[in-house]
Amino acid sequence: MKIVARQVTPMTARRPKTHNMTSPLPQLTDAEKARYEWQMWTPDVGEEGQRKLKAASVLVSRLGGVGGTVAYYLAAAGIGKLVLAHAGNVKPSDLNRQLLMTTEWLGQPRVESAERRLKELNPNIEIHTTAENLSDENAASLVGEVDIVVDGAPLFAERHAMNKAAVKQKKPLVECAMYDLDAQLTTIIPGQTPCLACIYPEQPPDWKREFPVFGAVSGMIASMAAVEVIKLVTGIGTPLTGQMLWANLRTMEFRKLPLTKRPDCPVCGV
Repeated sequence: MKIVARQVTPMTARRPKTHNMTSPLPQLTDAEKARYEWQMWTPDVGEEGQRKLKAASVLVSRLGGVGGTVAYYLAAAGIGKLVLAHAGNVKPSDLNRQLLMTTEWLGQPRVESAERRLKELNPNIEIHTTAENLSDENAASLVGEVDIVVDGAPLFAERHAMNKAAVKQKKPLVECAMYDLDAQLTTIIPGQTPCLACIYPEQPPDWKREFPVFGAVSGMIASMAAVEVIKLVTGIGTPLTGQMLWANLRTMEFRKLPLTKRPDCPVCGV
């Protein structure tokens, strides 16, 4: 996907709250403590951070090479609830990158394959699935189920519907995409950072539904997106806000491009 960004001074966003502070964090079972032991060794995470992950809920839109890998790593990390949205059945051309799809599941619904694979990895998490892609009709209700949204959709109509719902409901949106050997990532905090409509006021005229992709490229940016979610939930590190991370894996060049809010943005403009 082509990068569109305007150069301005980067902004530092306030970290959003992803847990209702009036509700106690869920306790960890002994089995969960054993499962997540090594990641709880991370400074500033510990058992409290893991309990925050267990309390969190995340919507992943599309379960392809990007979204499926995000969901896989979030399940592994112990996110308590995943809401997964993707229409259609598994096709042979999915299998070079969509790690939640299997050869034996060809011709069957993608969301069922995804749920089955994630439950095999981590039976402790709650999974809600819908065999639909995000749209203006369902975005508000799906976003309303969760704390954080991850955009792995390839089509701009879906992405803009998700962005509108996230901005309106003040839900953080981790926006990730790739094309060929290029990839990009940013975290949108409604009311603080530019939204997707600021970055892409209109669909790029040369954008097509089908595009070149290696699973290793989509998986790389997806892993980074999963880290962004983990940071938002636990409070560690600094989220990638007000900037677009751009990666060219042909040359292994990584850059951060500052973004700016559009005052006339119809979605987030004041």
